[in-house]
Amino acid sequence: MARKLRLEFPGACYHVLNRGNYRTQIFATEKTRAAFETCVFEACDKSGWLLHAFVVMNNHYHLALETPEGNLVAGMQWLQATFANRCNRLRGERGHLFQGRYKSLLVESGPALGQVCHYLHLNPVRAGLVPVEDLRTYRASSYWHLWQKTRPACLRVATALAEAGGLADTPAGRQAYARFLAWQAAEGPAGKTSAYVSMSRGWALGTKDFKTALIKDHALAETSRAWEKTGVREMRETRWAEALAKGLAALGKTPADAGGERKSAPWKVALAAKLKQTTQADNRWLAEHLHMGTPVAVSHHTGQLRRGHQPAAEKLLKELRTLNVKT
Repeated sequence: MARKLRLEFPGACYHVLNRGNYRTQIFATEKTRAAFETCVFEACDKSGWLLHAFVVMNNHYHLALETPEGNLVAGMQWLQATFANRCNRLRGERGHLFQGRYKSLLVESGPALGQVCHYLHLNPVRAGLVPVEDLRTYRASSYWHLWQKTRPACLRVATALAEAGGLADTPAGRQAYARFLAWQAAEGPAGKTSAYVSMSRGWALGTKDFKTALIKDHALAETSRAWEKTGVREMRETRWAEALAKGLAALGKTPADAGGERKSAPWKVALAAKLKQTTQADNRWLAEHLHMGTPVAVSHHTGQLRRGHQPAAEKLLKELRTLNVKT
C-alpha cells in the first residue's frame, strides 16, 4: 500500500511525534535528551521552522511546530536521520533508532495549537516523572525554556501563554501559566485521559471548518502533488540562493570568485557550513553553486571544520556569525 501523502503548505502547523524502535528508551539519559533537543533546534534553524512547544520523554518525543515554508518532510528527514546517525556513531551501533515513520497531525492555529502546547508541557506530569508543582525542573521541555532569560530563536513560548487566557511573557504571566497548568492537570482537558489521548490521534486537530478545508486541499494534493514536487523545491532553492548571495556579499566574494578559486578554499568551506547550519541546502546543491567538486567533498570539508581541522575556515565562519548574516 502506498504511503499517505503528507499535506504540506506554507504556514502549516503540526503535532509531530515518534517513538524509539520497539519502544526502547532512546532518551533515557539527560545527555541523549539534550542531544536530541540540540538536533531539533538545528532542524528549526535549517528549515525556518517555528517551535511552539516540545517535550522529550524517555522513549518518545512531541513537537508542536509551524512550517512557514511548507517543508515538514525535508526537515523531519534531516532531524531523525541526523540524530540516529549521531547516536549510532557514538554507540558504535547500526540500525533504526525510531520505530518508523513519524506521525504528524495538522493543527489549527489558535486554541487548538495552544491546547497541544499545554498537552506537551504536561506530559512529564502525566507520565509520573515530576509533580505539577515541580514541572519547571523537567529540563527536556519548552516549559523549562519558558523560565529562562535566553531562549533559542526558533522557540515561540508566547503561543502557550496567549492561549491560556491572553497571558504575557512576564514573571507574572509565567506564574499565572504555572497555575493554569496545575488546573489543567487536575481539572482541564489536557489532564483528563479521554481528552488528551485525542491530541495524538487522527489526522488533524481543530474546528470542523478547518478540517473541511484541509480535506479539499488534501484531495487536490493527492491528485496533482504539485506542491510536493515543485513548490517546495522551488521555494527551498530560492531561499538557498538568497542565503548564498548574502553570504558571498558578507565575505566580499562573487559567484565568479566561486568558479575561479580552488574547490577547498577556506571561505567556501565556511560559507557551505553556514548554509548547512541555517538552511536545508544539500551537499549536491552546495557543490554545484560553490564549485566545490562533489557532494562528498562538501561533506568532507565541512566535517573537517566541525572537528576543528580547518582553522582558517573556522575563523571565517565565526566572522559570518558575528556579522549576523540573515539566511
